[in-house]
Amino acid sequence: MKIKDMIIELMEQKNYKPILREEIAVRLGLKKNDFKDFFNVLEQMEKEGVIFRLNNDKYNLLNSEYMVVGRLEGNERGFGFVISKDRPGEDIFIPADSMLGAMHGDTVIANLISRKSAGKKQEGEIVRILERANETVIGTFEDNGSFGFVVPDNHKIAYDIFVPKAQTMNAKDKQKVVVKIKRWPEFRRNPEGEIVEILGFLSEKGTDILSIIRQFNLPEEFPDEVRAEALNVPGSISSDDISLRLDLRNRTTFTIDGADAKDLDDAVSIEKLQNGNYKLGVHIADVSHYVKAGSPLDKEALNRGNSVYLLDRVIPMLPHELSNGICSLNPNVDRLTMSVIMEINKDGKVVNNEIHESIINSKARLVYDDVSDLLEGTNPESEKKLELVKDDLFLMKDLMSILRKHRDRRGSIDFDFPESYIEVDKKGDPIDVRKTERRIANRLIEEFMLITNETVAERFFWAEVPFLYRIHEEPNPEKVADFIKFIHRFGYSIKGKELHSKDFQLLTEEIKGKKEEPVISTLLLRTMQKAVYSAEAGIHFGLAAQYYSHFTSPIRRYPDLEIHRIIKDHLHGRLTDKKINLLEKILPEIADHTSMTERRAEEAEREVDDLKKAQYMVKHIGDEFDGLVSSVTNFGLFVQLENSIEGLVHFNTMVDDYYYFDEDNYMIVGERTKKMYGLGDEIRIKVIGADVGKKNIDFAIVNEDVDSKS
Repeated sequence: MKIKDMIIELMEQKNYKPILREEIAVRLGLKKNDFKDFFNVLEQMEKEGVIFRLNNDKYNLLNSEYMVVGRLEGNERGFGFVISKDRPGEDIFIPADSMLGAMHGDTVIANLISRKSAGKKQEGEIVRILERANETVIGTFEDNGSFGFVVPDNHKIAYDIFVPKAQTMNAKDKQKVVVKIKRWPEFRRNPEGEIVEILGFLSEKGTDILSIIRQFNLPEEFPDEVRAEALNVPGSISSDDISLRLDLRNRTTFTIDGADAKDLDDAVSIEKLQNGNYKLGVHIADVSHYVKAGSPLDKEALNRGNSVYLLDRVIPMLPHELSNGICSLNPNVDRLTMSVIMEINKDGKVVNNEIHESIINSKARLVYDDVSDLLEGTNPESEKKLELVKDDLFLMKDLMSILRKHRDRRGSIDFDFPESYIEVDKKGDPIDVRKTERRIANRLIEEFMLITNETVAERFFWAEVPFLYRIHEEPNPEKVADFIKFIHRFGYSIKGKELHSKDFQLLTEEIKGKKEEPVISTLLLRTMQKAVYSAEAGIHFGLAAQYYSHFTSPIRRYPDLEIHRIIKDHLHGRLTDKKINLLEKILPEIADHTSMTERRAEEAEREVDDLKKAQYMVKHIGDEFDGLVSSVTNFGLFVQLENSIEGLVHFNTMVDDYYYFDEDNYMIVGERTKKMYGLGDEIRIKVIGADVGKKNIDFAIVNEDVDSKS
C-alpha cells in the first residue's frame, strides 16, 4: 500500500484525533530513514487539499462538507472568490477582511460560512494559504523619496508592494519593474519586496509587451545547454534517416499557412479514388525524431508547453533552428514527417486509415489569401499563381464541404467569430485595428486537421495504450439554465431534457446574421467548459466528437509531440510494460501542465491585444463610432465597435436619468424615463478615455435616442 493511502486509512479511523506528523509516522510504523519521503508526501497531500494542517501543526483529513481547496480570483477592491475544480460553478465569495493576506492566484483553503441561497452567493473565509502564486510581481514604480511602492499591472492583486529605499535598484518614478516579494501581506499591512529588474519606461519601445511577458512568467531565452543541443541538430537529412520510412517525395504535397508563418508543421495531399472516395494525406513535421524524450530540448519544450504568439513576436516552444529550420516543412526540401493517410467516403466518414513515418518534399508554400482568392473566384490572378496545384485545391474544397456537412449532422458547434487584426509600426505602436474574416482556405485546413486529430484519437483509444486526449466536457447545468433564461428575452429557446451539442448548433444557425448574434455567441462560449488535455478519453462536446486529440502541431504544442512518440513506439512494438507504466504515471502530469501553459498563453495574448487596443483608442479620444451593446452590468454597459474594440459606458456618464441594472431581464433601465438598453442594441458612442495601464476604454452615449427601447 502506498504511503498516501496509509495516511488516509489512518485518518479515516473513528478513534483518530489530529496528531503531529512525527506521531503519524510512528503510528504507520515508518523507520527514521523513511521520514524525509514521508514528510514530502504529507506536504503534497496538503497542497492537494486531501489533508489539513491545523494551527497547532497537527493533521486531519479535510472535511469537504465545509472546507474547500481552490484558486483565489482576486479583485482590486480587496475581496475575492475561491474557485475549486471539485465544485465547478460554485465560486465562494471571500470578503476583504477574510482574505488572510492571500493574493490573486494563490491556492487556498476556504472555510464555508454561509451556503448559496436565493440571490446570494456562498460566502467563506480563507483559513490556510497552501501555495503562493506571486513570487514576483510586475508593476509601475512610484518613488516617494525615502521608499517606494510598486503598483501591480495585474489589477486583481489588491495590494501595492512597499519597497525600502535600499531595495529599489535606483529605479526611477513611473518605470516598469519586477519586484520580488520578501514579506507577504498581513491584515492592514502591505506586502514588502525588493526590485530585481528594471524593464524601462512605458514609452520606450517594447517595454509594454516585455512587462506582460514577465507578468505571465513566460520563458524568453533558451538555456545554454538547450541552445547547444539545437545547434548540433543536423540541418539536412541523411540516408539513415530515410530508411524504413514511407517515401512520399514524388507525391504532390504542399503547405497552406499565413503569409508571415515561419514554422510550417503541416502539409496536405489529395487524390480521388476509382470508387469515388477521397484519399487525404496529412503530413506533420516529425519533431520527435529530433527532440528525444528526456533531453534538454525536450525538458525545455515541456516546461514551455506551447509557443506563445504576442502580436509582433513569438516565444517559441522550440529554438528557431528546429521550429523554422529542419522541422519546418519548407518547399522543395526533403523533410521527415508523420503521415496520416485517410480514405474518406462521400458521407465524410473515414473508412480506412494508415499512419506512417514518412518523408516528403513539399511542392509549394501556399498562402491562405491566395488559395481563398482562387476557391472563392475573387481574383483571376490567383489561378495563374496556383496553376501547379489548382486541381488538387478544388478537390480539397469538395472534400472540405463533405467533412463540414458530416460535422454539422452530428451537432458540431461552429463559433464563427471574426478575429481582431492589430497592425503595429516599427516602434510597436498600433496603427490599425480591424476584423479578419475566416475565409475558405482557413476553413479547409481546419477541417483537415480536425478529421486527422479525430482519426488518431479514435485509433489509439481502441489500441488501448496510454494516450493524451483533448476533451471538452458538457457545460455546467447552472450556467446552461442562466443562458436559456437569457436567450428567452430574444425569443429563442433550447428544447429537450437531454443536453446535446446539436441543440446549441441549431441555435447558432438560428441567430446567424441577426444583430444579437455576436452577443449570444459570446455568452454561449462563456457557458461552455474550457477544453483541456487529459490522459483519460472523454468527449469533445463542442465538436460533438467521441474521441479527439492534438496531433497536428508538434512544433508549437507539447501534447502533439508526446503522442507522436507514443504512436511511433506502438507502430514499432516498443510499448513494453515498463514504458506503459511510465506513461501512465507521466501523462496525467503532462496533461495538467500543458493545460495550464495553454491558459497562460491565452491570457498573455489577450492582455497584449487589450493593451494595444487601449493604446490605439488614446488617439481617438473625442471621436464617435457606432457599436452594439455587448454586455450589461450593475455599473454600466459595454459597447463593441465594428473593429472589435470594446469599451465601457459607465452609469455616471448617463446623466439624463438614474439608471439601474434589471438583472431578471438583462437590461439597463432609466428610473424616470423607463428608457432601456439591452444586449445587441445599436448605439452611438464617443470615446472619452483610454487607460493604457489598466487596459480600459471608456465611452459615453452620444445620442441616447438611437435604437433605445421605451
